[in-house]
Amino acid sequence: MGHTGRAFWVSAPGRGEIRDVDLPAPEAGQALVRSWYSGISRGTETLVFDGGVPANQYGVMRAPFQEGDFPGPLKYGYLNVGEVEQGPADLVGRTVFTLFPHQDRFVVPVEALSLVPDPVPAERAVLAGTVETAVNALWDASPKVGDRVAVVGAGMVGCCVARLVSRVPGTRVQLVDVVPERAETADALGVDFASPADADTDCDLVFHTSATESGLTRSLDLLAPEGEVVELSWYGDRQVILPLGEDFHSQRLAVRASQVGMISPARRSRYDHAERLALALRLLADPAFDALLTGQSRFEDLPEVLPRLADGSLPALCHRVVYD
Repeated sequence: MGHTGRAFWVSAPGRGEIRDVDLPAPEAGQALVRSWYSGISRGTETLVFDGGVPANQYGVMRAPFQEGDFPGPLKYGYLNVGEVEQGPADLVGRTVFTLFPHQDRFVVPVEALSLVPDPVPAERAVLAGTVETAVNALWDASPKVGDRVAVVGAGMVGCCVARLVSRVPGTRVQLVDVVPERAETADALGVDFASPADADTDCDLVFHTSATESGLTRSLDLLAPEGEVVELSWYGDRQVILPLGEDFHSQRLAVRASQVGMISPARRSRYDHAERLALALRLLADPAFDALLTGQSRFEDLPEVLPRLADGSLPALCHRVVYD
């Protein structure tokens, strides 16, 4: 016998709704999962919600379990934590993370499930996809012992990067953001904080995550000679202009793209996507990541909540969705 569920859909750019869905009975090699929490990846999901994905990036931006097509109607999301209700006996009752959209129950192949380690609370495990992005960024950047590092943009990704890179011995890490209140978050993560105007220069490495042209320009300003900016921002259909004159050539500066869709070449021979996600989940045993969980609402309220996250009237780092 099949089951029923409820899912959040972007019905059109800027509008969302809850829809009833029919679920198949899980077959061999599948599992039925009941959601406990899902997380809203604010930068990417609000871009999708507003219809800002460029047509030439529709394939790249497609989520693993997305239904529908850009710009909508579509079901989108990839940060879900729940409990296996039906499936293989060794998985029933286990807490799992999946790259599934906002939906209260769903059926997926068992290989899509990642077990949440016992030391990691389910409430925190919604950050797994974001920590995975940060892991990939550190693999791309290869920070060295004693590096002077800035992270420009104190959103979800920037905060996760700051926490991870701060664990490299001897690093000086400064989180840079235009929002003064992010200083409290930086303190909880064990790193320094500065406004863009007051940020320390002479950095060996800068991670840019603010998704703004001004943030990327300032990231270049913060570099020491032969320093590198690792660009993690997604700009959608916006054009970005950079000052590649001035000191860019004379100081041999560099800008490197980092994107979680592919394993960093530095670790591609040793990790696949499942192993990288499992590593991210293990890293979430660190309670400092709780500082990123700054908003929460009920699943039924998502049609009213997501527009407020998109327009900035509802501030949050990771906004967590709670299911009944």
